[in-house]
Amino acid sequence: MAVPPRSSKCLPLFALLLFALFAAAILGEDGLVMNGDFESPPSNGFPTGESAILEGPAEIPSWKSDGTVELVSSGQKQGGMILIVPQGTHAVRLGNDAEIRQELTVEKGSVYSVTFSAARTCAQLESLNVSVPPASQTIDLQTLYNVQGWDPYAWAFEAQDDKVSLAFRNPGMEDDPTCGPIIDDIAIKKLFAPDRPKENAVVNGDMEEGPWMFRNISLGVLLPTNLDEQTSSLPGWIVESNRAVRYIDSYHYSVPEGKRAIELLSGKEGIISQMVETKPNEPYKLSFALGQAGDRCKEPLAVMAFAGDQAQNVHYTPNANSTFQTADLNFTAKAERTRIAFYSIYYNTRTDDMSSLCGPVIDDVRVWFSGAGRIGLGGPVWLVLGLWAFILVLV
Repeated sequence: MAVPPRSSKCLPLFALLLFALFAAAILGEDGLVMNGDFESPPSNGFPTGESAILEGPAEIPSWKSDGTVELVSSGQKQGGMILIVPQGTHAVRLGNDAEIRQELTVEKGSVYSVTFSAARTCAQLESLNVSVPPASQTIDLQTLYNVQGWDPYAWAFEAQDDKVSLAFRNPGMEDDPTCGPIIDDIAIKKLFAPDRPKENAVVNGDMEEGPWMFRNISLGVLLPTNLDEQTSSLPGWIVESNRAVRYIDSYHYSVPEGKRAIELLSGKEGIISQMVETKPNEPYKLSFALGQAGDRCKEPLAVMAFAGDQAQNVHYTPNANSTFQTADLNFTAKAERTRIAFYSIYYNTRTDDMSSLCGPVIDDVRVWFSGAGRIGLGGPVWLVLGLWAFILVLV
């Protein structure tokens, strides 16, 4: 039997549907923003020498700019100093009060994390302001966490509209107006709040949900100070210290469980914490995996773990067959929300360069009810139910 020909009227509709799905995928795609690596050439090609400094609304494809903005190239010199380009061949340097910005299409009400690489140039006290109005944060670039001279950072915001403006600004005022931070590799990722696991009060305790990470960058991603758990690049957790912690992956580091974990840097100046739901006067247990990142971090490695009014010092002492160990801390909840927290006891650096900051790794964090007598949690209840079942069988 002959098959009737498909109506030609359906083809344009089908093509339109495919285009709509493709466009939606592009708008919702995680990863590099348009020209986020600054490798797309301006219409007149990449400037060189003095012409690399662009005054006013400079022509950087996909970006708008104000103030003194400079497209820098790998190997470019300023005096006796070679400017650092984190990845690829080109990056952008922001002079005094200079800014670049780009409009992004996002989903209103959703939380997004922005990953970017940054390096300072002339001054030790340089900083960088990143914003999606009304949210804004100035990130201190004074501390260099590795000898490469640049670090990847992450910052999160909640979208107040479907169209937002992502901006990077140099708030500094140096004597040399061309001095200022260099930025590169700008990416975005939509974050999802993980479901709380059964019988575990910790949200994102496995650290699997977090900021965008470039597979070709082996430095992890720094999470700077953030006291708002609703807009955190590490959902569920906050960084309540004045130094960053490092979000790491299993492609470049040793990770106890899954593909992501947290490396605690800078001793007491690098703290992560979370408020978990508890019932007052009930016994609980905090457990976690403690390990080393495989980045030649100088031992000893140890963490201070907190759960409510309890604290415990845990040293990393694994057996020969493992790069991590498990530890636990018993506590009694005093309120409906209990703070758990971790920081590194020591200030550790790598043994191969003695200056790159490192530290112990935390993963697989759990808080659960540790008492007996609850249905579903073992204890005497199951014994009573078993006796009743035995009696019913005899009857």
